[in-house]
Amino acid sequence: MTMHAVELPELWMPHPLRVNRHLPDLRAESETWAREMGMVSDGRQTSGHAIWTRSQFRAMTVDQLTAWTLPDAAPADLRLNHRFNIWALAWDDYFASAFKRTGDMQGAREFTLRLHAFLRPEEGARSPEPVNAVERGLADLQQQLFPPRLAHWRRDFNRALAQYIDAGVEELANSRAGRVPHLIDYAPFRRESFAAHTAPYSVELSTGARIPERIRSSRTIRGLLAAFMDVMGLANDIASYDREVHEEHDVNNLVVVLATSLGIPLGDAVPAAVRLVNSRLRDFEQLRRDELPLLVRRCGLRHEERAELETWTGGACSFLSGLHAWYTGAPRYVSPDGPPGRRYRAGAGTCPPVPASVAGPGGGPQP
Repeated sequence: MTMHAVELPELWMPHPLRVNRHLPDLRAESETWAREMGMVSDGRQTSGHAIWTRSQFRAMTVDQLTAWTLPDAAPADLRLNHRFNIWALAWDDYFASAFKRTGDMQGAREFTLRLHAFLRPEEGARSPEPVNAVERGLADLQQQLFPPRLAHWRRDFNRALAQYIDAGVEELANSRAGRVPHLIDYAPFRRESFAAHTAPYSVELSTGARIPERIRSSRTIRGLLAAFMDVMGLANDIASYDREVHEEHDVNNLVVVLATSLGIPLGDAVPAAVRLVNSRLRDFEQLRRDELPLLVRRCGLRHEERAELETWTGGACSFLSGLHAWYTGAPRYVSPDGPPGRRYRAGAGTCPPVPASVAGPGGGPQP
């Protein structure tokens, strides 16, 4: 199949972009941690095992990504999530450069196996001595990501990271064999390969709110989280199509998956991909606005539980709008000289309040 560059169509986003007021402070320290981990070189060329030059790092605007997705986070929480975002992009770019572009399957497996040794669910577990920037970053994060209020995340977060790094090997195997994933299997796989299962942690980190435990395993919440994660990863496929397909020769992309699974030209697969992403966002909205109030009433959630749920879902809306802004405006995906249609346009809507059946007259939850 011949791949041709495609223009990024508009993706629907009903929630306005909100920016964390601590973004200027984040910018001031943006490179510090990445340089300490050895991810960023000091010169114009990457040296040794550095992943980016200083100009490449600054062009990614990871500080904007963090401040856009977590507009309500306190400074310390914002910095912590910022470091995680940097690490995830470092792993992605390093893996693509070292293994995807070279086809080095054995090296990819060995690299991934070593990373698993840093993902220890036991608090205080000893890790190997890191030997590269990705390992140093992961080892450092393991000491920071799980303060007492987030200790319950240690096992699930590390499981999500294990899925994330394992998915890289599976993507490489698919690309080497020319094996395009089937559409039915792709969305669940993309949640893993995008590390989307870590996103609820980021929302909780930012808002300080948790999904109430007694509804967490309900069909409504599981559907809400699945739609939330699908919007993230599948929209990224559209934004990163050119880079993944043309530079990395990757077949693990929604546009390619749709074209192959449905037997349609790539030109038709692009709007089909946009419709699919927009459909998943509509699913998220319908569950959030219509199904959650029913669940709240059926389970008889207490006042404080309703407040937590309202705060968390508001944070999830902000997270999606921030990602949308970054996908459609950041230099990582959009050339500064590109057509205006590829710039971010703020959504016309807002993140609506919880319906009256859940929220009180003043917008707050009622018992």
